[in-house]
Amino acid sequence: MFCSQSCRQWDWVGRQRARELELGEDELIITKAELDQLHDDLYVLACAVDDVERDQSAAGKAVTARELGDMLSWLLEAARPIRDRELRPQRP
Repeated sequence: MFCSQSCRQWDWVGRQRARELELGEDELIITKAELDQLHDDLYVLACAVDDVERDQSAAGKAVTARELGDMLSWLLEAARPIRDRELRPQRP
């Protein structure tokens, strides 16, 4: 089921191109720049998780509501680029 005729068409084009390149169902092509940016965003998120875990551990049970709010804000800021990432089909 497709949301539009355009989406149906791009799916067909993608499947045809995958056959031409002999790609399996579990393979895809992504530009190096997109992959590098994804790696960078994941690294930032991993660092944010590590920072929050370290801060939480250092504070012990004495974490204040403000500190928890700061930790959550930092995690959300690090996660938004990944959440907002949109993979676009490459137009021929």
